[in-house]
Amino acid sequence: MELLDKLNWRYAAKAMNGEKVAEDKIDRILEAARLAPTSSGLQPFEIIVIKNQAIKEEIKPVAWNQSVITDCSHLLVFAAWDTYTAERINHMFDLTNEIRGFKNEGWENYRQTLLNAYPQKDAEENFNHAAKQAYIAFANAITAAAYEGVDATPIEGFDATAVDTILGLREKGLRSAVLLPIGYRQEDKDWLANLVKVRKPMEELVTVIE
Repeated sequence: MELLDKLNWRYAAKAMNGEKVAEDKIDRILEAARLAPTSSGLQPFEIIVIKNQAIKEEIKPVAWNQSVITDCSHLLVFAAWDTYTAERINHMFDLTNEIRGFKNEGWENYRQTLLNAYPQKDAEENFNHAAKQAYIAFANAITAAAYEGVDATPIEGFDATAVDTILGLREKGLRSAVLLPIGYRQEDKDWLANLVKVRKPMEELVTVIE
């Protein structure tokens, strides 16, 4: 019930007050994102954490001038791989073998399956798949923020190419997928703050097949 209470409390804050979020809370939010499930366990994304105010100011105009970009405590940029490569796939499989301390024939066969599939696909198709994985971690971060009593505002309204340029993401083989300002709401400047949360009733959203 505590988690559901927190999720009922959260909303996409439209104004933040600039107050800094404690680093231990940020660490737990990032850890929740790190622990998110991803397809084949590849984690095909990185999270850029921006505390630098000058960089936030540079991003704001290419994000529809949304005030939460500059008034947040930390701006998280979820950046997906621009494509799947053999090097990236092998790195994650090698990491798994290293951490688990053994090799598994079935796992190695699966490695070859992925190596024979993903790198040959169109880069845009691969990016779209990687971005979907980034969104899973993004959702975990939003939930963790709510659990920590911290506001988080999902933002898709931004010029991704411009953000990529500002952060030098393309040179790293990354493309920005979604932004997540983290901070604390400023209710007196937020038209959404005191409105009732609206969601579809369960019977419209869920179909049970027995």
